Amino acid sequence: MSVLPTHLLPDNSTVATNGRLTIGGCDVIDLAAEYGTPLFVYDEAHLRARCREAVAAFPDGVAYATKAFLCAAMARLAYEEGMDLDVATGGELHIALVAGVPADRLVFHGNNKSLPEIRAALEAGVGKIVIDSFDEIGRLEQLVDGGLAKPTVLIRVNPGVEAHTHEYLQTGVHDSKFGISIVDGTAMEAIDRARASFHFVGVHAHVGSQVFDVRSFERAVAVLGEFVAPLSVEELSIGGGLGVAYIEGESAPTITEWGETVRSAVAAAGFEARVTAEPGRAIVAQSAVTLYTVGTIKEIPGVRTYVSVDGGMSDNPRPVLYGSGYEAFMPRATDADRPIHIRMVGKHCESGDVVVRDGAVPADLEVGDILATPVTGAYGHSMGSNYNMVVRPPVVFVSDGEAREVIRRETYDDLLTRDLGL
Repeated sequence: MSVLPTHLLPDNSTVATNGRLTIGGCDVIDLAAEYGTPLFVYDEAHLRARCREAVAAFPDGVAYATKAFLCAAMARLAYEEGMDLDVATGGELHIALVAGVPADRLVFHGNNKSLPEIRAALEAGVGKIVIDSFDEIGRLEQLVDGGLAKPTVLIRVNPGVEAHTHEYLQTGVHDSKFGISIVDGTAMEAIDRARASFHFVGVHAHVGSQVFDVRSFERAVAVLGEFVAPLSVEELSIGGGLGVAYIEGESAPTITEWGETVRSAVAAAGFEARVTAEPGRAIVAQSAVTLYTVGTIKEIPGVRTYVSVDGGMSDNPRPVLYGSGYEAFMPRATDADRPIHIRMVGKHCESGDVVVRDGAVPADLEVGDILATPVTGAYGHSMGSNYNMVVRPPVVFVSDGEAREVIRRETYDDLLTRDLGL
């Protein structure tokens, strides 16, 4: 197999003549020695560049979808670069507020917002709430009737559009837990109710995640155009979902291209509204790599070679959930040929604990080597767990030759902080 495609690495990556990888001016092998493994390494300048690109692509407003990756440092970074923040739970709301993001720069999402979560959002003064159900309308009405201020709201509609992505990532098809259907007419009923009770400003639609074909967004806008045009709404949010390349041979539209496609489709649909968006994966995914240490190499003659590392599905569950593909490489020999086929697996007690199903590595891989996976900035740390009581990895941001730890590694004692049985 060929060398690692360099377009999968963070923007500010360089490979020295000896093959060692540097990100943001920091030697990756040195980072593994200092902070241990597993370790998430984020290129801070890459993050900032993608935020600025998103702000330029959607000048009417763009929110970072925090579910992709959230910590206080990331929340502040996105806000500093001009983005609003999309939060979908009370926990995400809390972190954004504690990080210093003004409440009016928050968009509150979620298909099952609880009464306490909605109350917290209203009391904080969030900028917008995206309503996802009639039950939610009732909860909001209850809180407004109880004296809380009327919120500014959008209705999340389901356009009945099938995006070309994994079944689990499709959110705009008619059969979905998300949104209120345009197809059966209930979306209009929800809008009428929202107009009567709140400050209704627009419509939100999200067709899916990891979408490579921008025509899916064109189709969604075309459907929405027929629905939205008579409503004279102030805002149309196209949500997020732009795909990113994870493996050799994949390519994806840029945020700029996505924005141009959406705005052109809105113009072609013939209605005027602020066009907003909520990218997450496209902001953070390719900004990071995850570093592991090889602990066991097990060759089964005639079958395959298993390479076990010190993390796994607890720090990257995407391969288990979606069958997602990743590349593997050795940052001490980043540009080396990778002739040996392996299955890179984790340390958890599951046969399905696979990090890279069909990986390739240099022939001199050995126990103790640092093995890395690129494009792990989205839905790795954020979907992590303590399965098998494995502690979760730290996160470092690197920039201009400096590394700063923004999330520390958990300790074994951390695993007992909620345990009342002692």
